[in-house]
Amino acid sequence: MSHAGTTGARRISFWLALLIAVVVPVVFAATSPLLAWRDPVYIVAGFAGVVAMVLLLFQPLLAAGQLPGVSGPRGRRVHRWVGGALVLAVVIHVGGLWVTSPPDVIDALLFASPTPFSAWGVIAMWAVFASALLAGLRRRLRPRHWRRAHTLLAAVIVVGSVVHAMLIEGTMETVSKTALCALVVVATVMAITKLRVWVKRAP
Repeated sequence: MSHAGTTGARRISFWLALLIAVVVPVVFAATSPLLAWRDPVYIVAGFAGVVAMVLLLFQPLLAAGQLPGVSGPRGRRVHRWVGGALVLAVVIHVGGLWVTSPPDVIDALLFASPTPFSAWGVIAMWAVFASALLAGLRRRLRPRHWRRAHTLLAAVIVVGSVVHAMLIEGTMETVSKTALCALVVVATVMAITKLRVWVKRAP
């Protein structure tokens, strides 16, 4: 097989594996028996959370240029679009939960909820909003400072989101959820390592 053929096969295999990693958890969540008696708003809110986890897998891959065919300037543009979609997913997730149960959301925002996963979700939520705000201020900050702050917020988002998801016994099936969360963590660590954000570069 030629080099071009090998590269094409690897690209297809990568995208196929990524597709399986994100589709399987969504399918299991969509077919969960726990959805039988839930309100439509609650279901939408829950799926927004699942979508947010899926988007978190793409973000570090895009940032590090690891998605075949989506690298360089195109990858950075898609990274920004996915970031916007992530903010929207979080807003829908929290907004839907607010509609179904305002007291629970208030307790979570005040870190007064008896459920441990709530605090981690709130931390991740604020980190997502802060990251979006930081993206809007990018041109006003020194590149090195911006990269480090953005990377730190990304790490907080990933840790908070993964712990939040793993502590919830909800519609997501345990094995596929664990696999997705593990992939998000691995992709994030690999991206941070590759980008060498904390290494001081020569002027």
